[in-house]
Amino acid sequence: MDAGIDVAGVKRSFGAVHAVREVTFAAAPGRVTGLVGPNGSGKTTLMLMLASLLRPDEGRMRLGGVDPVSDPAGVRRLLGWMPDSLGAWPSLTAREVLVATAQLYDLTREAARTRADELLELVDLNALAASPARVLSRGQKQRLALARALVHDPRVLLLDEPASGLDPQARIALRVLLRRLAAEGRTILISSHVLSELEEVVDDAVFLVEGRTVGSDRIAAAATRVRVWRVRAAADTARPMDAVRLDIASALGRTGPEVGVDRRDVLVPFADEVAAVAGLRSLVSAGLPIVEFAPAVGDLEHAFLDLRADAAGAPDAASTPRSSPGAAPTPESAHPSPRSPSPSPGAPPRPAAPPGSRSDDGSSA
Repeated sequence: MDAGIDVAGVKRSFGAVHAVREVTFAAAPGRVTGLVGPNGSGKTTLMLMLASLLRPDEGRMRLGGVDPVSDPAGVRRLLGWMPDSLGAWPSLTAREVLVATAQLYDLTREAARTRADELLELVDLNALAASPARVLSRGQKQRLALARALVHDPRVLLLDEPASGLDPQARIALRVLLRRLAAEGRTILISSHVLSELEEVVDDAVFLVEGRTVGSDRIAAAATRVRVWRVRAAADTARPMDAVRLDIASALGRTGPEVGVDRRDVLVPFADEVAAVAGLRSLVSAGLPIVEFAPAVGDLEHAFLDLRADAAGAPDAASTPRSSPGAAPTPESAHPSPRSPSPSPGAPPRPAAPPGSRSDDGSSA
């Protein structure tokens, strides 16, 4: 059975608030798909609909060929759902949370205990197995939530902000685990607005802007626009950064104002990767001690910020690069922080099962 996700023309509103306006995408088995969007773009509302916890106003959804609207129990049998907050029974221990969840999925008590121990080891919570869920840190609760989503060995995983609150080591472990789960043939959909978290783990990305999925043609156009690269030379305390900037500009045949500085890095716009390769070759040929040469932002962030600019009505956004060789890029252009729309007020009704789901009365994330 194809355990992929197929969504077509899905919409959901809460009164006058249109949380999900028009969403169409597919997520394939054996791959990790990122759901990319700012706070308020409808990601969590979409996740709740896929998890059979919220009914869409329009459109069609299938998970492993099962309709979450007409057969919610069937979807929950093949689905692992991790909301963005644990929502566990606070008086239960970490082990008891997993045992109780396993029994809700019809595992025997003996099988539930065995599965709980396996998952506690998988997410590195063995030392806290007997601790009440209420005393766990944010990151520890996230790991417990992931273990709970895996308790019945699901073929589809919906993960809402899974890396939130994790320390660097736990993030690496999560990335390795997700890649392993995908290699086993599972379909994994991850929602996050922190693009650096997605960059290293996803195979595919679905961009969501103001409740709508963005067409592949717009994504391709955004990804090919001029982007800023960071260039770092070996540290030389005897020379000021402005002198290093002018050396790099000269080697690239640029004027000084065409390149910028951000701390120890020089920021240089290139039209595409071919131009960047040629630029690096020129820098090395000029004898400059280049130790770092990379895009200032990842591919996902580059494409997404361009799409956000288009949505905001930037003039001639479809054809005008965000950076031009005639103006020096700034640290802000290398690390932009776009404003996210405010989420709609309120919180949805708490679903009865599976436990820990977040409610939704119109808020979207």
